[in-house]
Amino acid sequence: MPESNKDPDNNHLTFSKKVWIVGGIFSLIVIILLLFKAIFSVLLLALGAILIAVYFRGCASIIHRSLHWPKKLCTFLSVVVNLLLLIGFFWFVGAQLQQQISQLSDTLPKTVQHVKEQMDNSKLGSKVLDFLNKSGSSLKMEEIGKKFFSSSFGILSDLYILLLLSIFFTADPVLYKKGIVHLLPVKAKERGAKLLDALVIVLKKWLKGQIIGFFVIAVLTGIGLWITGMQLVLTLALIAGVLNFIPNFGPIIALIPGVLLALMQGPTTAIIVACIYTFVQIIQSAVTQPLIQQKMVSIPPALTILAQVAFGTLGGFWGVLMATPIVAILIKVVNSLYVEQQPHHKYEVN
Repeated sequence: MPESNKDPDNNHLTFSKKVWIVGGIFSLIVIILLLFKAIFSVLLLALGAILIAVYFRGCASIIHRSLHWPKKLCTFLSVVVNLLLLIGFFWFVGAQLQQQISQLSDTLPKTVQHVKEQMDNSKLGSKVLDFLNKSGSSLKMEEIGKKFFSSSFGILSDLYILLLLSIFFTADPVLYKKGIVHLLPVKAKERGAKLLDALVIVLKKWLKGQIIGFFVIAVLTGIGLWITGMQLVLTLALIAGVLNFIPNFGPIIALIPGVLLALMQGPTTAIIVACIYTFVQIIQSAVTQPLIQQKMVSIPPALTILAQVAFGTLGGFWGVLMATPIVAILIKVVNSLYVEQQPHHKYEVN
């Protein structure tokens, strides 16, 4: 009888311990998630700096293969030449670009008001405005637009951090690679080192494709807008090129300021400008996109959209911008650590 009375107490005590263990694990997960959310913007900046460092190292490898100079000298030249090109660009067109950005910020609200007045003159337009006003969508769109352009052109401090971190990563990437590998378990060190090398290759491929797309979109859009006689051609072309880094949503966002400014010159000009943006995207999809696909990782479109929405909620503009490379990294990690370890089956995706 004493033993029978003792067993329930032990079982009850064991159950209490289990409850405390589960509660502790759940609390730890919540704390980790909250900490991850708090430092997510910092992680995005670190990823951006890694991408810039990959670009610098890629340029250094091109110089090394062409001139057969020491790698450290090629890396130094890569950073210096790219910084000089960037400084030279802003030296020659910086004043004009700043003036156009200021003019764009002043013109867009007037343009939006002009569009509203034109919509009021038609029955369909007035119904659309009434619906937006009742639902509050117009105010939300204005707030989103202000946040987007302010975050796109008001990020000098983030750019400074990006540049500083990228220089450190470029100068000695092996140091940070060894630091990460040192934190891994002994059995996972070799695989972890190979995975890090594979991730660098993935980021390099993605970056090559995006750089090609940037120049194609910016140049073709600038030529088309210049032929049309549009104002702020340089700014609109750069916006179109930069937003090409954001799949799916980028081209649509780039189209909005161009069409709104064209509406000030008349609906015919707006239609022509919209056709220019559409034509450039068609050329990019039909001609340059196959070339770009050879340079970058293939990512399912639906997964990209979901990642952009999720990371945009957490990190704003930087989250949307970095969503695609993050997904590319996650796909590579999952394939290396999980999918490739499984036996082949009939549902395997090539």
